[in-house]
Amino acid sequence: MGGRRPKLTGDQAALAQRLYAEREKTVQQIADMFSVPRSTVYGHLDRTKTGPRQLKKTKVTKS
Repeated sequence: MGGRRPKLTGDQAALAQRLYAEREKTVQQIADMFSVPRSTVYGHLDRTKTGPRQLKKTKVTKS
């Protein structure tokens, strides 16, 4: 088998998928966790398992 070895292991890719799907971390934060570029994270994500990416809405209180 030829080609370059994947930067992320299967477990790391699964963790990245879970963090992305649950909107716990941004792609940049996931990439920083594994010391890889964002493009590598995007390459390992299965976007059919997640909906469109939107920011979590947080309630802002005025003080």
